[in-house]
Amino acid sequence: MQYDSLSAFLRRGRDTLAKGPVALIFMEDEAEASATLRHHINLGFRHVVAFGAADLEMGVEESDPVSRVAWDVARDMGATDVVNQVIAASQDIWLYYCFNAEFLFFPFCETRRVGEMIAFNIEERRDTVLTYVVDLYAGNVRKNPNAVDPVNAYMDRSGYYSLARKDRWGNDLDRQMDFFGGLRWRMEEHIPKKRRRIDRVALFKAKSGLKLSEDHTFSDPEYNTYACPWHHNITAAVCSFRTAKALKRNPGSTTSIETFRWHNSVKFKWHSQQLMDLGLMEPGQWF
Repeated sequence: MQYDSLSAFLRRGRDTLAKGPVALIFMEDEAEASATLRHHINLGFRHVVAFGAADLEMGVEESDPVSRVAWDVARDMGATDVVNQVIAASQDIWLYYCFNAEFLFFPFCETRRVGEMIAFNIEERRDTVLTYVVDLYAGNVRKNPNAVDPVNAYMDRSGYYSLARKDRWGNDLDRQMDFFGGLRWRMEEHIPKKRRRIDRVALFKAKSGLKLSEDHTFSDPEYNTYACPWHHNITAAVCSFRTAKALKRNPGSTTSIETFRWHNSVKFKWHSQQLMDLGLMEPGQWF
């Protein structure tokens, strides 16, 4: 199904938002657009809503559970505002959001579907799954000037850390941390301070009054916690070429980047076990 605007989708596509999980994917350009959609369809999302230019080639088939919504990254409202409007129109369903060239991985996702993880998370009395954005980058940026190469993708195996998140008075917030690492840490001179964090609550349950902020935090403090009070919970990873792509596209940084690789780069295996072994996500009590 195709819609020429967000308002048209929210008016005529309400059935899509009646039952989740639903993935909202924002297509900022053509980089891995089709692969991004296919990856999330294969994870088991009940429906995928793709926001992008009307003429962008997404490679979907008629039988795919995909709705296309015309969205211009430069002209229309930002992704955060779109997510908030979808939350307001949803009926307590689970939503996920990401951008093109970003790929969700969760523990055992090769053999289990996203709905199974959500079902377990509900049993844990959690309405969110914290995700870490793990930067991917092409092994050879001369051959891949947009820094996107899924066949020869690399990631950082170390250099990740967290700091206690503070309130306005400087007090530690309960079970909230700011996480850093990857390209946003190694090349922080090219990244605005407010965009250096790599934590994102990308998978969550919509509810009345909930609002997403530009910094990827929610209006409900509990939604921003990494775990419940009594034990660790499932976390997931959004493996993303987006930062590398932006650094090579930005005139202020592209000429200073001959390669993204360093001594702690490792080939990305496109498997959840690698991410768990590196401590970039954990199964919690889910085995």
